[in-house]
Amino acid sequence: MILTKKALPRRTFLRGAGASIALPLLDAMVPSMTAQAKTPASGVRRLGFVYIPMGSNIALWTPRSESDLSELSPTLSPLEPVKDQVTVLTNLELKNAYPGTHATSNAAFLSAAKAKWTESTDYHLGITVDQVAAKQIGQETQLPSLEMAMDLLKTVGQCDNGFACVYQNNLSWSSPTTPLPAEAHPRLVFERLFGDGGSAAERRAALRRKASLLDFVNEDIARLQGKLGGADRAKVGEYLDTVREVERRIQRAEADTADSRLPDLDRPIGVPVEYADHAKLMFDLQVLALQGDVTRVISFQLAREASNRTYPEAGVPDPHHPTSHHGNRPEKLAKIAKINQFHVSLFAYFLERLKATREGDGTLLDHSLYMYGSGMGNPNVHDHTNLPILVAGGAAGRMKGGRHIRYGQAAPLANLHLTMLDKVGVRLDSFQDSQGKIGELLEPLAV
Repeated sequence: MILTKKALPRRTFLRGAGASIALPLLDAMVPSMTAQAKTPASGVRRLGFVYIPMGSNIALWTPRSESDLSELSPTLSPLEPVKDQVTVLTNLELKNAYPGTHATSNAAFLSAAKAKWTESTDYHLGITVDQVAAKQIGQETQLPSLEMAMDLLKTVGQCDNGFACVYQNNLSWSSPTTPLPAEAHPRLVFERLFGDGGSAAERRAALRRKASLLDFVNEDIARLQGKLGGADRAKVGEYLDTVREVERRIQRAEADTADSRLPDLDRPIGVPVEYADHAKLMFDLQVLALQGDVTRVISFQLAREASNRTYPEAGVPDPHHPTSHHGNRPEKLAKIAKINQFHVSLFAYFLERLKATREGDGTLLDHSLYMYGSGMGNPNVHDHTNLPILVAGGAAGRMKGGRHIRYGQAAPLANLHLTMLDKVGVRLDSFQDSQGKIGELLEPLAV
């Protein structure tokens, strides 16, 4: 991998127009006798979501124990090294995803909302849980949120039973009518997070070039202002506010990186040929983004609904979508389980990377909270109940793992959304069809 060996320090910021690099917290940056030194990474909490398409073979996903993860299921077995920070939740549902489709599975996963049935541009859904969080915990970082995916193809028109492709293409929506496109190219994600990379000297030179361009823009607009009417001056004023914000970032970057010890950052060249290499690189970028505090809210579509991707590395050379219509045939169910386990292994890789990254008196995994799962239950019938769902991370001391929470009757997935928001300090009374927070996840940690 390109980035896995680049361990960044923390809390020094390198910011510029369209670029940001922030360094992790170094012990030398915190006086040993201050109160700050005694707190875990200043209580920073991160929230993330990883989507898998087309449900699961739930029989091989579900843990055997009704209360803990003492024995992981075959599908979840790759999580063994981090299971003490994992909780599996069984029998959650998405009522608003019906009628059962691939489009509504993806669309409802983070919104818990009903998608308007349309093939045109008058689509309508609901704000997604990640964007609710981004409006609060995302305001202290360069990027309020980061949207990522694995599929470069962006189809348009109608994709599934009269539903516009926008519902399958986008996990995150900042409003009922504003989907947030996800980026699947590692190089473009890197450039959004860290600019051109390179050495510290090269990054400072790039900042100076951007600053000189902004000086020219300011001078030119100042000359223009005297020739404009009131309405146009107001519009130009709004534009100048944006320019000033970019200037502020550049000035801060120049000041804060004068003595930066940030190692060289190499941009990914392209998209890796192998799916697993691509996925791990995208997860590596998430680690760096969280470690550098460039963003605290991330959504990641690990594969697209109705995908015909094959997984020969997992022993499944057949296309995923046709295989998911298993008809209860044992051989197809076995292949679905292999795909499920393969996807879980990639998420486990990410969790282990977070666990291995020290921060304050803990790790990035201690200070993060991620939900992993699908908006579809049984892919053979496209239902939205008994979803494969788990959460991982310590939420900065507010979450304990090693548990299996099974509901006797189906409960809204929105209950989990509401609870996760609470864990990262975002307080809401309700979210879509939620019936309340999940009590077991709100229990105080054992001392």
